Amino acid sequence: MRISSKVRWPEALGVGARVALVAASGPLRGESDVARAESHVRAYGWEPVRAAHVLGRRGYLAGSDAERLADLQWALDADEVDAVWCVRGGYGMTRIVSGVSLARFAERPKPVIGFSDVTALHCAVAASVGVVTFHAHTARAELPVMSAQQMLAALTRRGDVCGVWSHAEAVRRGVARGRLAGGNLALLGALCGTANALDGDGAIVVLEDVNESAFRVDRMLRQLEQSGALRGCVGLAVGQFTNVPADENADAMTIDELVAELAMRLGVPCLANLPIGHIADQWTVPLGAQAVLDVEARSLTVELPDAMII
Repeated sequence: MRISSKVRWPEALGVGARVALVAASGPLRGESDVARAESHVRAYGWEPVRAAHVLGRRGYLAGSDAERLADLQWALDADEVDAVWCVRGGYGMTRIVSGVSLARFAERPKPVIGFSDVTALHCAVAASVGVVTFHAHTARAELPVMSAQQMLAALTRRGDVCGVWSHAEAVRRGVARGRLAGGNLALLGALCGTANALDGDGAIVVLEDVNESAFRVDRMLRQLEQSGALRGCVGLAVGQFTNVPADENADAMTIDELVAELAMRLGVPCLANLPIGHIADQWTVPLGAQAVLDVEARSLTVELPDAMII
């Protein structure tokens, strides 16, 4: 059963907040990744806490499914943890997300941070408990100035989140008002037909991806549309599609064209080329939050609640 339109924000983070570092998807390169993540946490005035298997490895996974699930469940449930920051994406969240219990998390919501493969966790939270989660850099990434400022503003609720982006492309004009939903396109496609599938009804849907050719993007967009995931969508906030493989067909459609066609079919405002996705400097997008997408102004404005510092 889908949650109501009333979505709760987790409490804002204050100085000394304890942030769990979890690798629930792909493996880390080693201690240096965790050290960088811990450095980011401390720079914000928070305290890093390593999950037990954060350096685990099993092929292309950061440990066995049981280990990764145990770490994620601990981070979501533990009273001594105030936020959950995924150290990297990769692959693996869809293998364990159906086993995650969100019962205790629903009683005491905390920020969940990450993107890419973490989209599966964002969607699970949205589908079952309706708590705002944060589509943002994973903890091992470098954090350029805008990324660092955006994340701090979102997690402390002191400052602007998202905003105006002069480089954005006006694909289909108009103004959309609704909650933010979505994330990585490949993960959204993989979740179709599951309990954690994207619910686009009343939503400004966020889309981004990496290493995907135009025809694959076309297929995934059609999958979302034909599955009903985009039914009732009120707007499209399209980020970056990076490292797109070259197409042998010189007449191949571009991803920009595919996005424009989708916006026309849905009949919704669409703003593209936003700083969201697999790029160095990106916005922190509070998924589940109410927002206004103004194509003419090239802006995405997030409605922030009053801060409640822990």
